[in-house]
Amino acid sequence: MVARRGYAILTQPRSGSNLLCQYLSSTDQLGYPLEYFNGPGRRALGLPDFPDNPELQIDAILRIGTTLNGVYAVKLFASQFADVSRRIRWMDLLPALHFVYLSRDDLLGQAISWTRALQIEQYRSTQRATGDAIYDGDLIRSRLMAIVRERSQWDAFFARTGIQPLRITYERLLEDRSGHVGRIADLVGVENPVIDERRIDLAMQRDAVTEEWRQRFRAENGDPNVLDELSPVWPTRLEKAGRVLRRVGLAKVKA
Repeated sequence: MVARRGYAILTQPRSGSNLLCQYLSSTDQLGYPLEYFNGPGRRALGLPDFPDNPELQIDAILRIGTTLNGVYAVKLFASQFADVSRRIRWMDLLPALHFVYLSRDDLLGQAISWTRALQIEQYRSTQRATGDAIYDGDLIRSRLMAIVRERSQWDAFFARTGIQPLRITYERLLEDRSGHVGRIADLVGVENPVIDERRIDLAMQRDAVTEEWRQRFRAENGDPNVLDELSPVWPTRLEKAGRVLRRVGLAKVKA
């Protein structure tokens, strides 16, 4: 019996994760990474009976997400991670689990890509667009901030747990896809995986419109004298108590 081991790809929307997952799946040696903790997504993309129950989703990872050599794979966004972790201790159920963190250097390009995908409901080049994308600076800005927050969530997770994932950036992946697939193979003890180009049908969606929107967004939002704000930081109970004590002390001095 082959030893079960695998990996989770942790990432954000529009990071190139679908392309990376196709590269990995095409080898038939590195699992079949998909968003198995996304029931509606799986049902919409070819598995009409896919469950919402997290225990059954774990079963799917170890069954349909696993290649014959015992390697399984799963992809998660931070929201999916948070949701499933509230319901089960999913990491305890996946044997010999490793972590890959995929990010993108071009955050504005990522935010523009996410904006366009939301507008036309085209998350893969193989999907048909439902309409035309229209420039929306506020939506681009909101997606940019969402990406930054999600990256911060992953950074805090790695810092808090001590987990050191294999880190890959989308831009470097495009430069050396075989090399990065090989790095993931090393994690799970697989030698010489080969990408089957015949099974890669995704294409880059970035085009001239992306660059037009980038220039317009920076013209409208690129003031270097402004620092972006993320979610408000609420003071802890201890910090509040400290402020009260300082106010009381000052009041006594004035009296």
